[in-house]
Amino acid sequence: MDKGSAAGGIVVFSGSAHPALADDICAHLNLARSGVAISRFSNDCLQTQLLANCRQRDVYIVQPLVPPTQEHLMELLLMINAARGASAANITAVIPHYAYARSDKKDSSRISIGGRLVADMLESAGVDRIITMNLHAPQVHGFFSVPLDHLTSLGVIADHYRGQDLTDHVVVSPDLGNAKQSTLLARLLGLPVAAGNKQRLADDKVVIESIVGDVRGKKAIVLDDEIATGGSIMEIVRKLMEFGATGASVACAHGLFTGRAVEKLMGNPDIHEVVSTDTVPAPKGFDCLKVISVASLFAEAIQRIHDGKSVSRLFRDVDPSYAPPQAGLF
Repeated sequence: MDKGSAAGGIVVFSGSAHPALADDICAHLNLARSGVAISRFSNDCLQTQLLANCRQRDVYIVQPLVPPTQEHLMELLLMINAARGASAANITAVIPHYAYARSDKKDSSRISIGGRLVADMLESAGVDRIITMNLHAPQVHGFFSVPLDHLTSLGVIADHYRGQDLTDHVVVSPDLGNAKQSTLLARLLGLPVAAGNKQRLADDKVVIESIVGDVRGKKAIVLDDEIATGGSIMEIVRKLMEFGATGASVACAHGLFTGRAVEKLMGNPDIHEVVSTDTVPAPKGFDCLKVISVASLFAEAIQRIHDGKSVSRLFRDVDPSYAPPQAGLF
């Protein structure tokens, strides 16, 4: 009997995107990650083979959609398809970072809506459930017709700051769209909240015209869901200093840090700390980066789903919008 069957029928696989996170999740579940053979044919087509028995077992496949995003997406689809063909009882895609959540609406003529398309592809491949974290656009939840458990990193981020002196601090959202999450973090820390009035001109170019809220003489905790090129962060920090803030700590759920983001953030004297979870692999050489693990959250969600218990219980102390759990679900 392998360790997967000893855990009550849970089998965890990982693609090549972030096996370290999958291993950490497995450690919390007290089981070993099962192997996957990923091969590439001479015509550049991929093939995946799951190296553990899946028949009538609960299969969890860990794969954040990080660069190269299309490569990792195809790996995930093939692994789901392989599990379905191997007679898995249930197949759950654990996608800590769902990249296509940014493509959630038709804001220009003849434009694709990638968030919905990828959801359809996952369902066509045979997935039964999705677990993800901090969707860029919450409405992407509605793109799925299979159950989706939307985890939040706010609790672990709040725990990081609770160990610090927060005198004269303020939580800041780079834009009004992320203001709800910033307000929740501010509530958890007992701090005021402010927000930038952001206008995006291009993928890597934004303008913040003003700050809504009082930041003068205060240290800012800037919260964003994702940092890619770092353009929004550099602009909000610049504007915060213009409005009298004394420094900034930057926090996010998904630290992609693409392009020159690490260089820009490390070179900004007004940023003394960058905090990110491990939903995506951390870049090397980023000295001021503090990585917070969310593996235990994903592991507990997996165990609760497997045991038929409520997942929302994980967040009732973080987000009051989660309804109180019903009796008998624990």
